[in-house]
Amino acid sequence: MTNLVSIIIPCLNEEQHIGDVIQAIAMQTFPQKKMEIIIADGGSSDKTINIIQEAQQIYPELMIKIIENPARIIPAALNRAIKASEGEIIVRMDAHAIPDRQYIEYSVQNLQEKKGANVGGLWIIKPGNSTWIAKSIAFAASHPFGVGDAKYRYSLEPAYVDTVPFGAFNRSLFNQIGLYNEELMTNEDYELNMRIIKSGGKIYFDPKIKTEYYARSTLFALAKQYWRYGYWKFQMLRKYPDTIKFRQAIPPIFVLALIFLMILSVFINKIFFIFYLVLLVYGLTLIVGVVPIFMKQKKFYLFLGIPLAIITMHIFWGTGFLVSTLKKKQRI
Repeated sequence: MTNLVSIIIPCLNEEQHIGDVIQAIAMQTFPQKKMEIIIADGGSSDKTINIIQEAQQIYPELMIKIIENPARIIPAALNRAIKASEGEIIVRMDAHAIPDRQYIEYSVQNLQEKKGANVGGLWIIKPGNSTWIAKSIAFAASHPFGVGDAKYRYSLEPAYVDTVPFGAFNRSLFNQIGLYNEELMTNEDYELNMRIIKSGGKIYFDPKIKTEYYARSTLFALAKQYWRYGYWKFQMLRKYPDTIKFRQAIPPIFVLALIFLMILSVFINKIFFIFYLVLLVYGLTLIVGVVPIFMKQKKFYLFLGIPLAIITMHIFWGTGFLVSTLKKKQRI
């Protein structure tokens, strides 16, 4: 065991961002000689590996290792990277998130001050590309209407929370509670954090720990992402039913209500008016929520784009959640 900080990154076909991620790590205020990067690649078929190999030559003092992840899922990548690492502190990152220059410094500082068993920070959401819908999705992904009380998407106040993105941990934590659950396709962070809390640990959010995260760039990609989130959230709640929050029940209840009203309207014409009224109130609420952003950004497309993105997030999260209730219980 050494005093290294091991930065673990799951990766698959990330040629667009992986070079920027490595550069951002190399430019950290934390010494390069005290960091190693373990990249678990799921068999990239683009230029990802070439870019990583070029970075190995550009930053000779920064230890950069590539390992294989044949399972091609994130929790398996993280576990293989942890096992291949040597540091006393493990910092998880993503291949499409760019850390602030003091990301490692503040993460290590919080762990050394015993602020939490897992410490993480603020996501600064960036659009996936320059289109109007990609920009709208980025705003929606940090709007309380879209993400509820997920403080790491908008809060500027330090706090103890249920979860943080990515995170930083002492290696000893994994010896205590185990590694990431490889039976989960997503929500592996949340499940790990639930085990931390159940074991008596705390999750600490520090907004000084900043990272730029690139949101999905199309409504289709956003829908797929939030369907997965909803599906695996219910599987999580089966194991941790005491962690359910009212806000998590709203999207599936909303989707169920729409389905119920549509079915009833076939038999009772007046139900159409209730159905349309529900949609009208919902739509107006979303538009009103966009006003503060519009007043600052002065972009008229936001009045359409942000509501469309939030609707997509709600409907597909709720639908994925409901579909998951019909599936056989999965062991997680």
